[in-house]
Amino acid sequence: MDTVRTAVGAPPRPGLREREKQRTRYALVRAALELIATRGYDGTTADDIAAAADVSRRTFFRHFAGKEEVALFVPRLAERRIAEAVRARPRDAAPLETSRRAVLDSWDALDEAVGELVPVEPHMRVHRVIESTPALLAAHLRRATELEGEPAGVIAEHEGLDVDTAPRPRILVAAFGGVIRVAERRWTEGDDLSTEALRELMRTCLDHVGPALATNWRTTASLNRHNET
Repeated sequence: MDTVRTAVGAPPRPGLREREKQRTRYALVRAALELIATRGYDGTTADDIAAAADVSRRTFFRHFAGKEEVALFVPRLAERRIAEAVRARPRDAAPLETSRRAVLDSWDALDEAVGELVPVEPHMRVHRVIESTPALLAAHLRRATELEGEPAGVIAEHEGLDVDTAPRPRILVAAFGGVIRVAERRWTEGDDLSTEALRELMRTCLDHVGPALATNWRTTASLNRHNET
């Protein structure tokens, strides 16, 4: 967790020893993304990643439990940043708008942080690998679901609710998690793998949350046709 917060830029600058650890960790992340983007997840081993980063196998396992953790390092940054963005929103903001702005604001901050941490192109290609690798996708979805508790707790606190007894905060966060998944899936199925394309899809999907939940989906024309039959 300290790693994530440091990468996003929240805490004070770490000391020399911690900076050395960060450099090694980020070198491993960069090596892993390059290899996985090129060879695929199953074609990449922890030994391959260590060798590409010019460190020992032992050093790799001092920083990561295995290749799954390093492959999902950047998505974990995104999830952590969303929780922080929810916490930073005004306490009197409507929960729906809080969640929407948190996703977009965190994406903007993360985009900059990722650009400094790893090459953007292999990072975006690895998103496709995650979607096409059942074991990796399952791990990604499991962890994302586990991390929904924190933003739900923050929203409940802002609204004066008990997150363990009031279902609305968890329902709202789960709904936005689903929105993010829809945007990611549509993006990986398209031809434009740029960060701009993903953000635009994210914004479009977020803009549909309210209408999808609260309005009639049928157009006037379709209603008229239905009434004529």
